[in-house]
Amino acid sequence: MEAVAYSTFRKDLRSYMRRVNEDVEPLIVTAKDVEDTVVVLSKRDYDSMQETLRVLSNNYLVEKLKRGEQQFRTAGFREHDLIEVEE
Repeated sequence: MEAVAYSTFRKDLRSYMRRVNEDVEPLIVTAKDVEDTVVVLSKRDYDSMQETLRVLSNNYLVEKLKRGEQQFRTAGFREHDLIEVEE
């Protein structure tokens, strides 16, 4: 993960924002006071993290994931063609 000083980040904000989105890599923006240091990430990455946290905080969904993983490991699944739904 790359780090950049706040003053440099501020001078070239657009470029850094574009880089964060295109490289799918968070960026650390440092400040003189360590408590003011932040991490910049794309909205897509933020949304993905939030969804992961939501799923992992739901015991029902976690158990479904575990059952699915177990079925996959033991080949306890069947393949089938996708069903076309007509409107």
